[in-house]
Amino acid sequence: MGGAGAPEWVIREDASQPVLLALYLRQVLGIRSPDELPQLRGVPARIHDRDEEAQARLERQWREYWAMTVEPQAHPSPVPLELIDGFDTLVALPLDGSDDLRAAIAPYAAEAVAYSQSAKERYRKDSAAKPGVSYRAYASAIAEHERQVGRRAHSFELNVQVLPLTQRGVWWIGSLTIAVTDGLRGDVAAFDAAIHPIIAELA
Repeated sequence: MGGAGAPEWVIREDASQPVLLALYLRQVLGIRSPDELPQLRGVPARIHDRDEEAQARLERQWREYWAMTVEPQAHPSPVPLELIDGFDTLVALPLDGSDDLRAAIAPYAAEAVAYSQSAKERYRKDSAAKPGVSYRAYASAIAEHERQVGRRAHSFELNVQVLPLTQRGVWWIGSLTIAVTDGLRGDVAAFDAAIHPIIAELA
């Protein structure tokens, strides 16, 4: 986006099935982190009776899996990964150090995959109904930032995950990745206001 020698900005927007699936598992397993990120809509809360030590182990293993899912290039696994039965190719966990998580997620495979598929499909339909809207939203935010600072935007990359969360907002979920509520993403004026500070931080 820009000619030869001009700054380049790359924004990828998606509702990634692995990310949706990881958040579904977070909810049904009673994982608290990341604390600031709201819950998914339409996923019932489950009650668990794990002791504190077991819960802490599970949370640590889920956080590692989450980091690898959101930004795999930035968080490579130090040990080989293996695909988990029932999750197609959507969940890969380290061979060592993920035993608690592997056992805990096994009963939820079918429902987690089904939820992530339907949420991804909903996002795809919404995007297809408004072709070009996605690019224009970011381009106008960048143009406005350039007007405010009086220079071209620096080159940057941003990944945007559009998710069916219970609260409207924008949250950093990785060093180059934000989560945006689907309702906010669909509100042109509100999304424009919400994305401005993100663009200003990067560009």
